Amino acid sequence: MLLEDGTRFDGQACAAHGHAVGEIVFTTGMSGYQESMSDPSFAGQLITFTYPHIGNYGVNSQAMESERPWARAAIMRAAVNREDAPSAEGGWLDWLADHGLPAITGVDTRSLVRHIREAGAMRGGLFPAEISEYEARALIDAEPPMTGQDLARVVTPRERTSHGQGDGPRIAVLDTGIKGSIVRNLLARGARVTLHPCTSSAQDLLAEDPDAVFLSNGPGDPAALDYVVQTVRELVGKRPVWGICLGHQLLCRAVGLDTFKLPFGHHGSNHPVKDLQSGRVEITSQNHGFAVLGPGGVRTLERDEPVRWETDFGAAALSHVNLYDRTVEGLELLDVPGGTVQYHPEAGPGPHDSLYLFDRFLQRIQEARR
Repeated sequence: MLLEDGTRFDGQACAAHGHAVGEIVFTTGMSGYQESMSDPSFAGQLITFTYPHIGNYGVNSQAMESERPWARAAIMRAAVNREDAPSAEGGWLDWLADHGLPAITGVDTRSLVRHIREAGAMRGGLFPAEISEYEARALIDAEPPMTGQDLARVVTPRERTSHGQGDGPRIAVLDTGIKGSIVRNLLARGARVTLHPCTSSAQDLLAEDPDAVFLSNGPGDPAALDYVVQTVRELVGKRPVWGICLGHQLLCRAVGLDTFKLPFGHHGSNHPVKDLQSGRVEITSQNHGFAVLGPGGVRTLERDEPVRWETDFGAAALSHVNLYDRTVEGLELLDVPGGTVQYHPEAGPGPHDSLYLFDRFLQRIQEARR
């Protein structure tokens, strides 16, 4: 494999033959490799797994977070192809090969991750031996950087779909790459969910008279999604709006805040976040490369306090802060119903410390209906 700065890591090909180019990132999860590869938020990226053994328990259909894998390749220290677990339906490397995904094993992933942490996430690729380094560099140079990329159009559904029955709250989802775990958590709480393509208008989302609007996770740069931001601006104040991950960034941009690219992103299932409403510290699952600027345009926050922004829709208060790097992890709109979290309360994979946020969201919907 080769990075855009010329750094090279050698290993053995272990899945589909061919090359893959994109942004090289790393994830710190000890499990959930299939969930990560099928998470639409990883579209356009090659995943470096920091846990050394990947593939230990095989793959199964229940672990899919979408209908297909979206990450472009897997980079591993020691890949295995076992299917010994009771739930396994196949081997990990066979699964990668069946989906046409290149992978590499035998890489010094500790060294690679240290390099990315110091130099930042960057473009790179996996290349078989028959591709020269000159050709590999040309392929990397032709790949657009993640900044400025609209990948939501790539992963969004082509048509609206509805899920759930009964008389529970009706939630319109602006789907920029939603994970299956999010939909399952909403349905398990009795909600009726309609997924809308990210190109839908505010009128499209309001046509079924939803009780709330949900902004999903997804890949790419929120600053490249002005058309989605404009749609969200037309929804804020008309319905409660809640966002997760990319949805958090889009709601923040819609109310007048700015975003920036993190040096190497947050990818993994062990990120400590403090909920400023309860005072609890939660271990969270995260997958994003951009973040929201704090009040005054700061990138990090010094204190665990609900500091405030003045937005285009009134005041907003910090609700969650990342205890690794002190970045914004959530905010609550104070003058109109709405709020966000940067991380993934549904996990998939990861800890379930934050599942209560789905209950809080539905409770806020009930309060707004009264």
